[in-house]
Amino acid sequence: MSNMRIHRWSPLLLFFVAIMARAQQDPMYTMYMWNTLAVNPGYAGSADLFTVTGLARQQWVGLAGAPSTQTLTAHTPLPMESLGVGLSLVHDQVGPVNNTLASVDVAYRIRLTDRSRLAFGLKAGMDLLQLKLGGLQNVDANDPLFGADISAKARPNFGFGLYYWNAKGYIGLSVPKLLEHERFETDAANSVVSAVRQRRHYFLIGGYVFDLGPDVKFRPSFLVKAVEGAPISLDLSAMFLLREKLWLGAAYRNQDAFSALIAYQISDQFKVGYAHDFTTTELRSYHSGTHELMLSYDLRFNKEKTLSPRYF
Repeated sequence: MSNMRIHRWSPLLLFFVAIMARAQQDPMYTMYMWNTLAVNPGYAGSADLFTVTGLARQQWVGLAGAPSTQTLTAHTPLPMESLGVGLSLVHDQVGPVNNTLASVDVAYRIRLTDRSRLAFGLKAGMDLLQLKLGGLQNVDANDPLFGADISAKARPNFGFGLYYWNAKGYIGLSVPKLLEHERFETDAANSVVSAVRQRRHYFLIGGYVFDLGPDVKFRPSFLVKAVEGAPISLDLSAMFLLREKLWLGAAYRNQDAFSALIAYQISDQFKVGYAHDFTTTELRSYHSGTHELMLSYDLRFNKEKTLSPRYF
């Protein structure tokens, strides 16, 4: 459990700070297989395409203060074949807690065979955490804590990742944020003292594509997330690709939710996807599910250089 010191507090603030301290602090994604750069910098430029992906997730619809996440990533290979670069922008909101992250990714790629590579990635970024308390219903009209928002200083961070892929599969290991910052400290007037440590997250991802026939492919994939103070999170998904156009599948996140996924390759460049989570915990009685929308754009520089189709 993270250390918390609160000099002047209200029960509502304590509740949200406790959530931040105990739970996994990085956002989760059901369509993680199309949002890999957000967690692994080694993915940058891996398909020899310029790729932009936007993802919006609204969790636990109908529940006040539920998590809401928006992610934008872009990555491309450089003229030097051994390098790929990327950019990640993430905005995550849980109740009055807002976290914004911007990071740059660089991957050094080694060709192992004609159809496989190994990349070593570095991620460097800055994040800003803010408590928007002014809009909350004040349980104590005389409590000055709710008179203004509280912003932490921008905190630099860096991480690394390993990513291996070939024409049919991939596996990666990453730690996107190595530094564990203390987030809220005493303000100038010493009226608020609150400390929440940003915990280090570890990610293991993998997947493989099986040919089931001329028009059907099967792609199972997984994501394992581990962080001190929270149970290990395991995401398992199974997707079928029909005629290289339509993706249909399902996913499971341990002790959390089942999901239905669909995606469609509109053209060689555009892909759109949607996922709906069905919560398996007692919280399901208080909301109407979780929605996630993805849109991806690919610009292919040289079709002959592409290592594999866009299966991942």
